[in-house]
Amino acid sequence: MPVKNRFAELLPDITAWRRDLHEHPEILFETHRTSGIVAEKLRAFGCDDVVEGIGRTGVVGVIHGASTASGKVIGLRADMDALPILEATGLDYASKTAGAMHACGHDGHTAMLLGAAQYLCETRNFDGTVVVIFQPAEEGGGGGKEMCDDGMMDRWNIQEVYGMHNWPGRPVGSFSIRPGAFFAATDQFDITLEGRGGHAAKPQEVVDTTLMAAHFVTSVQSIVSRNADPVKQIVVSVTSFETSSKAFNVIPQKVEIRGTVRTMAEDQRDLAEDRIREIAAGVCATFGGTAEVTYHRGYPVMVNHEEQTEFAADVARAVSGDCEDAPLVMGGEDFAFMLEERPGAYILVGNGDTAPVHHPEYNFTDEAIPAGCSWWAEIVERRLPNASV
Repeated sequence: MPVKNRFAELLPDITAWRRDLHEHPEILFETHRTSGIVAEKLRAFGCDDVVEGIGRTGVVGVIHGASTASGKVIGLRADMDALPILEATGLDYASKTAGAMHACGHDGHTAMLLGAAQYLCETRNFDGTVVVIFQPAEEGGGGGKEMCDDGMMDRWNIQEVYGMHNWPGRPVGSFSIRPGAFFAATDQFDITLEGRGGHAAKPQEVVDTTLMAAHFVTSVQSIVSRNADPVKQIVVSVTSFETSSKAFNVIPQKVEIRGTVRTMAEDQRDLAEDRIREIAAGVCATFGGTAEVTYHRGYPVMVNHEEQTEFAADVARAVSGDCEDAPLVMGGEDFAFMLEERPGAYILVGNGDTAPVHHPEYNFTDEAIPAGCSWWAEIVERRLPNASV
């Protein structure tokens, strides 16, 4: 089955929705306009139920098939939030919100799932129930967890859940996926090193925090090179180094260091946290300072379930003719929380030769819409076959 003809017909409308969302990006849980538009469209399509305010600003739409005798319920999820980035695309529909931009394609994800919801409401060619999930705050806010914590899975008896993300560098409308661990756990650390500040010309009178911090930054890389199993994936990155002084002749009292850790296994996650704390303490003991370490565990590893991944890949091959093995991704994805609660799978759809996600010149490719919508629809029609057809 190639791309469904209905989505070729709907492409101008879905593109218009997508570009309107792109023009009005909203960050984290502040997706009030976006959520309102989504809810309004779902009601206009004829969803059997539309509920707002799940996970603060999330929206859920319920679509019953021509029959519900199977009792099966599938969840389809799209994210809605933008990023705090200043857009540099020069598009005529570029962001009108200063410092906010749809730089990860969530506008495209939302529009594609809306298109699929319209089709499913029109056709009802399935036996069971579809729950379309529009999630806020994927970009670091944990909106997926908030929706789960609000009881979404049990409230609608969702039995399986599927997600999709666009992927620059892959041919437009093609797909890739992998079973098991797919996207990394994303943790953050914030370290305050304190010494004794003073005049830069009298180093013998100070406890030099910049020296301590420099040793920490280099030593922390030994976690990857000398502590972690070399066949396991782990990234430790220091991303911010800030002193309490801007003067050229002052050794600062404090230095703050921030960074991120990405891992694909829980034992490596534990290892990284333990070693960061130990290295910070050891450096301070060596030079006479103190360290305050705050370590925050963010999104868990996103793990695709084997059976659902195989099924999702079969659907992708039916839609586009191919579905390649995806690489491991050291970025995070809070769809992980939904996959911890229910079996399911997450797939990548090609965005073509575009700027990478999270780049100020990125833009979602509208030509990918029919393939993405068709994949959503076919997931439902194949997983919940209508026996009367």
